[in-house]
Amino acid sequence: MTIPSPSPETLLDRQCEQRSEPGYLEAVLKSAARRVVVFHRGKALMNAGRLGYFDPAALPAETLAGTTHVYLAKALAGHGLPNGTDLVLQVLPYDAGDLAWVPTGADFAGYRDVASTLNAGEVEVFIEAQAVANWHATHASCPRCGGPTESLCAGWMRRCDKDGSEHFPRTDPAVIVAIVGPDDKILLANNFAWEPNKYSTVAGFVEAGESGERAAVREIAEEVGVVLDSLSYVGSQAWPFPRSLMLGFMGYTKSSASTPDNVEVRATRWFSREELQAEVLNGNAGIPGRLSIARELVERWYGGRINEPGDVVDAAELVAPGATL
Repeated sequence: MTIPSPSPETLLDRQCEQRSEPGYLEAVLKSAARRVVVFHRGKALMNAGRLGYFDPAALPAETLAGTTHVYLAKALAGHGLPNGTDLVLQVLPYDAGDLAWVPTGADFAGYRDVASTLNAGEVEVFIEAQAVANWHATHASCPRCGGPTESLCAGWMRRCDKDGSEHFPRTDPAVIVAIVGPDDKILLANNFAWEPNKYSTVAGFVEAGESGERAAVREIAEEVGVVLDSLSYVGSQAWPFPRSLMLGFMGYTKSSASTPDNVEVRATRWFSREELQAEVLNGNAGIPGRLSIARELVERWYGGRINEPGDVVDAAELVAPGATL
C-alpha cells in the first residue's frame, strides 16, 4: 500500500517571482476577488469548521488597522474557490482589542486542534500562513542592530530601517525516524512532554555542518541508545512550530535493545504490527495524528492504515497487512 505524503503535490501557486515586484501586494489588496486568511496569536480564523477564506468586504475596516499583510498564493485546487483566486494573510496585532467583529460561526483555532478536519488544500495554506506569521511576530526588530524592520516583498522580506539589512523567513531542518528492528518490530518513544501512553517516532534538529543522515544517526543514538545500520529517506513535511522542515527516514537496526535518555525520552517500546493496532484500539497507546509525517512513517512500516477508536472499520482491516518498506 502506498501512503499519501503529508506534503502533497502543491495546490498553490505562490507567485514567488512576481510577489517581489514593486506594488504587487498593493494591487492584490485592491482586488475584490481576493480572499483573506486571518491569524491572531498563532491561530487561524475558522469558518463553520473550515479554514476561513473571507471576502474582505465582509470584514470591518477596523480589522485592517495595525495588521501585517502577506501574499500567500493563488489557489489552484482543493480550496472551494475559483481557480487562481489570490489568498492574502492578515496577521492581527498580538494585542488586538475587541474581536466582536468576528463573523457568526467563525472562531480562532490552532493547527493541532483542527488538522484532522482539514483537507489537503487547507493544510497547505494553514501551514504556510502559520510559518510566515510566526516569523513576522519575532522579527519586528533587526537581529543585527536591534533597529525596527519593515515588511516588504509582499510580506516575504523585512528590511531594517537603521542598517538596511534584509531578512527572510528561515526554515530549520529536523530529522524524524521510524526505527525498525531485526524482528521487524517498530520502536516508538514516549516523551516527557506527553501523556505516559503516547508513543511516536524520534525526532531532532540538524546541527550546523551536519547532513540529514548523520543527524538521524546521532539523534537516535542520543535519545534512545540505538545504533542504526541503514537509513531510507521517505519524504518531508513543513511543520511551523515554529519553523521546521521535517525530513522523514526509515531507520534499521540489528539490535533489539534501547535505552531512553531520561532527558527528553521517558520510555521506549517495541511493537509488532498486531500489538500496535490492538494497543491503539484499546486506548493503551496513542500515536501521532493523521496528516503528520510521524504517522506516515509508522503506517509505512505497518503497511496500511492504523485504525483508532471511533473509526468505522471492517473486521478484515484489523489484520495487520504486513510491511511495505
